[in-house]
Amino acid sequence: MLREQSFHIISDYSKVADVNKRIKLFLELDGIEQHICNAVEICMTEALNNVIKHAYNGDETQDIDITVKKDKNFFEIEIVDLGIPRSSLVVNDLDFDPKDINNLPESGMGLFIIQQLMDEMKYYIEEGKNHFILKKWLI
Repeated sequence: MLREQSFHIISDYSKVADVNKRIKLFLELDGIEQHICNAVEICMTEALNNVIKHAYNGDETQDIDITVKKDKNFFEIEIVDLGIPRSSLVVNDLDFDPKDINNLPESGMGLFIIQQLMDEMKYYIEEGKNHFILKKWLI
């Protein structure tokens, strides 16, 4: 049985933590393991901060819609915004020493982290809206 819940926030950085808690609770109540819920929280923080910073150029008054769909085999999170479209969803390889935290890359980490923690990532534009979809298989 497919369960679905929608969330709406404005593009204010202070709203990200609250919606992440609500999404995490939705998944926890459906029996998703804690380590997966924690990974989702990291991914959502990266994805939403990217929307605010890049799609909306830091404008904290714009709309972001999020839909979470869950069934027994997977869950999927779709983030929709009306900001500047991404040029691509290419994730560059990062060449750094994870033990040297003073020299971590300053950009490009978000998509890399999301790609590592989720099973699928998809981006498309439809009717002037940006759609970013994250999917995790549970089987």
